[in-house]
Amino acid sequence: MSMYRYNKILLFFICITYQSIGQVNTSNITIVRDKWGVPHIYGNTDKEAAYGLAWAHAEDDFHTIQKTFLPAKKMLGRLNGIQGAFLDYVVELLRCRNVAERELQNLPPEGLNVIYGYLEGLNAYAKKYPEKVLVKNSFPLTIHDYLTGLNLMLHLFSDTGDVIEQLFSNNIDPIKTLDGVDNIRSTIGSNAFAFNSNKTVDGKTYLNVNTHQPLEGPFSWYEAHINSNEGWNMLGGLFPGLPIPVIGTNNNLAWTHTYNYPDINDVYQLIINPDNENEYKIDGSWKEFESKEIKILVKVLFGIKVNIKRKIIWSDFGPVIKNKKGYFSFYSPSLNNISAVEQWFKMSKASNFEEFENALGLVGIPRFNIVYADKEDNIFYMSNARLSVRDSSIDWEKLIIGDTSSLILNEYHPYEDLPKLLNPPSGYIFNTNNSPFNSTSKKYNLKEENFVSTFNFREKENNRSLRFMELIEDYDKISYEDFKTIKYDQKYPEKILYRNDLNSLFSLQAEKFPEHKELISILHNWDKKAGYNNLGAAQWRVYYKFIREVIFETKLKRNVAIPDSYHLQAIEKTEKYLKKHFGKIDIILGDLQRHIKGNINLPVSGLDDMIAPSDVVAYKNGRLKAVSGESYIMLIQFSNDGIEIETILPYGNSNNPDSPHYTDQMIKYINKETKLMTLDKEKIFSDAVRIYSPNQ
Repeated sequence: MSMYRYNKILLFFICITYQSIGQVNTSNITIVRDKWGVPHIYGNTDKEAAYGLAWAHAEDDFHTIQKTFLPAKKMLGRLNGIQGAFLDYVVELLRCRNVAERELQNLPPEGLNVIYGYLEGLNAYAKKYPEKVLVKNSFPLTIHDYLTGLNLMLHLFSDTGDVIEQLFSNNIDPIKTLDGVDNIRSTIGSNAFAFNSNKTVDGKTYLNVNTHQPLEGPFSWYEAHINSNEGWNMLGGLFPGLPIPVIGTNNNLAWTHTYNYPDINDVYQLIINPDNENEYKIDGSWKEFESKEIKILVKVLFGIKVNIKRKIIWSDFGPVIKNKKGYFSFYSPSLNNISAVEQWFKMSKASNFEEFENALGLVGIPRFNIVYADKEDNIFYMSNARLSVRDSSIDWEKLIIGDTSSLILNEYHPYEDLPKLLNPPSGYIFNTNNSPFNSTSKKYNLKEENFVSTFNFREKENNRSLRFMELIEDYDKISYEDFKTIKYDQKYPEKILYRNDLNSLFSLQAEKFPEHKELISILHNWDKKAGYNNLGAAQWRVYYKFIREVIFETKLKRNVAIPDSYHLQAIEKTEKYLKKHFGKIDIILGDLQRHIKGNINLPVSGLDDMIAPSDVVAYKNGRLKAVSGESYIMLIQFSNDGIEIETILPYGNSNNPDSPHYTDQMIKYINKETKLMTLDKEKIFSDAVRIYSPNQ
């Protein structure tokens, strides 16, 4: 070993040891709670600020944070039974701890510093409040526990869970194409719009941070402002367990994420030795699987816990799942990646576009579009993803016969290869989970043929992108009020987009079906809007559910016309549903769908795949409950006078039912109102409701 390499390794371990044993001085940390319960956290160092973030977030949602990391210790099954045990198993299948241990030495000290501070804060909270710990002996968390949990989170961002689910469900047929993104799935995601002075009446730069995540659970947003004397000053949203905001703004720049759909993962069908099922073919020879047996402790009836044994199998192509159709291996870029926190941290501390772009060069975030704006009037779009370098002569959207080592993936496309657009002359950029090749006006769009063919971007257009394009055509330049009108729009485009042409409903000849005249008339007269007082939106919501069921039950192929008889089936079911639960057909949308938490139950607007959507599940007595959609909204204006910020959450900033901030933003949320936020320390302290340090 060279002296240089020896010294580098020695320095790394000194750094790790110092970071892990260096105690944070909590007297250097100040948590300032505003009237909405949002924590503004101040520390002398980044590490101290991260400690304060962990403490504040634990005060508001320690329960969910714990569930983020229990699989890393193979303990979620002890809490949530079989459902939790599956994630415990997945951590083993994906070798998340191996990744954490291997990649730890590659993380720069700055990012590790923040993680260690966060861990120390979380462990301190668990020590002070042992009665709140969900599973005995789950604390303290180590750096390996944290990075194991982070790696699992990155896999979930990378659709690895979808691949595993398809394989266990026997839904991937040998040597057949994997389905692309359905228009139903494309309703899941987010919106992002950025406008610079070329498009704004007042010459300001606007950014719409508008994510459509679940409203509750491990991927719901928490709002926080984190500030240190080392140049960190970021307000935004984060998921439980993350040590930094991952969308939001500092004084100089802001960004948000939306889901994108390049071809991230690859699935291989393996050839098994007919004489020995423990061997697979590679490069003309049989090779034995790597395998080990694991035990997972699972809670069953009456709180009894039992050990379940499972076998983990790996090939040179990655994890292996055996199902009824054969042996399949798969590769995900998150099988060797934990650098996303480092990238988000560098993005949050950037002071200009050059520094922000340098952070993007890490390509550690496994996917997500990025839409950006800054005080220098720059706007920027990028379809970010950690994409494997693949042989372009092979169709990677199909299953691959994994029988040669040349198909093993271990290299990634750099930042320079990915689709990106800076300051188009049109003055605006948008993304609604639609194609990266439609992100501004047609004249200035990127061209797909200029990019690597194996990226295989599956998304095309959706109702939100079509509606945005309809709206933007009406404006030469937009005011801030126009900006908010576009952001809160709840109307479908002229032609509603779906895998089959649903618009044929509106030309259905009502006279042929006199017994359904009232409902058909309501649907025909519907203005395609979805305010909670709208007549027609509720009927559409129920009809839409039933017509999809009819289409999939009958296996109607894509782009095939929908027969009148299918519409009639959905209409009959809609009538039956409305009369059963409401006693009449002519209800408004707010009668049907509700925004519910605790003892608050409010009408809520929005339908699937609208610019301002609401996605719902069955609740009680025929009513529906909103569970995803407008999950965190941040509206930003940059100008020569500084930055102006408005935000709103769907419920409140605490998940503690005893907190006044459990539901205090709900009325503003349903009325499309926001709260004013600031990064100004003097104003934050002057308006503070509570000022304290951790452990007080």
